[in-house]
Amino acid sequence: MLYLIELWESVRDFMATGGDVLWLVAGALFLMWAMMLERYFYLSFVFPKVRKKVVENWLAREDKTSWHAHRIREAWLSQAKEQLTARMGVINALVAICPMLGLLGTVTGMIAVFEVMAVQGTGNPRLMAGGISMATIPTMSGMVAALSGVFFSTRLNASLKVSAEKLQDSLSHH
Repeated sequence: MLYLIELWESVRDFMATGGDVLWLVAGALFLMWAMMLERYFYLSFVFPKVRKKVVENWLAREDKTSWHAHRIREAWLSQAKEQLTARMGVINALVAICPMLGLLGTVTGMIAVFEVMAVQGTGNPRLMAGGISMATIPTMSGMVAALSGVFFSTRLNASLKVSAEKLQDSLSHH
C-alpha cells in the first residue's frame, strides 16, 4: 500500500510539473488505450463467434452462385468489416491528437515563462526553469503517448484486416 501511495505522489508531482495540459494528454491516452483494448478483446473473443455464425449461415445456403447470393455474401462481409473496424477512426484521431495536446502544453508553458520574465525580469532562472519544464514535459508526454498509440494501432489495423480477409476466404463462392 505504501508503494502505491509513493507511486501516486510521484505521478501527482509529475503532473504538477507539466501543468494542466498533462491531464488532457493522460485522458486522451487512457481513452485511446481503453478503445484499443476493447478492439483486441473484440478481435480475440467476440469476432470468432461472429465469424463462425456467418460461415455457418453461408454454408447452410443452397444457393451460393446466383447474383442474389453474391449480394448477400457481400452484405455479410461488409457488416463484419464494419464491426471489426468500429472505433478505429476515433483511435487514429486520438493518436494524432496526443502530439497536438503536447504542443498546447508547450505554448502554455512558454506563456508562463514570458509572464515570469515580465514580472520578475530575466534575473531569476529558477522561476523560468519551472515554466520551461512546464513547456517541455507535455510535449514529451504527447509524443510518447502518440508513439505507443501508433505502434499498437498499426498492429491492430493489420490484425483486423487479416481477420476480415480470412472471413472473406471462408465464404467460398463460384
